[in-house]
Amino acid sequence: MLLEIITPENKLFEGEVTSVKFPGTDGEFGVLNNHAPIISTLTKGSIVVIDNNNESKNFDINGGVIEMQNNKIIVLAD
Repeated sequence: MLLEIITPENKLFEGEVTSVKFPGTDGEFGVLNNHAPIISTLTKGSIVVIDNNNESKNFDINGGVIEMQNNKIIVLAD
């Protein structure tokens, strides 16, 4: 699935991933391929990305919004 993490300043990440964990407002949650469509708010924390090479990357955010639809995730982060 395709993931884009965008801040007001720049694009932090764009690429194919196998899974992502988000710091949701109501608790941490994960997204895998073919996940149901979702829109959620994010709180301060770390987005953990597992790419197609099984490598982990962390992105610290202060909050934001995630939308997942048709195996494409867009994160608008602070």
